[in-house]
Amino acid sequence: MKARVTVMLKDGVLDPQGEAVRHALGALGFGGVAGVRQGKLIELDLAEGTTREEVEGMCEALLANTVIERYEIEMG
Repeated sequence: MKARVTVMLKDGVLDPQGEAVRHALGALGFGGVAGVRQGKLIELDLAEGTTREEVEGMCEALLANTVIERYEIEMG
């Protein structure tokens, strides 16, 4: 079984990497980009029977800094 965890900075948290990407896109001639938020996608290969609650525990313990980041889990 696979799970995908998408981790993004919470709204209101400054994103210097996203701002650098936005600036670079503008320098390359892509002026229509008003903002960029950069995050990470983590794909997990899970043992059969692993629960969503266990994946949430992984996120809380290691995969996301829940003070400044939010995460979404997609299992399937």
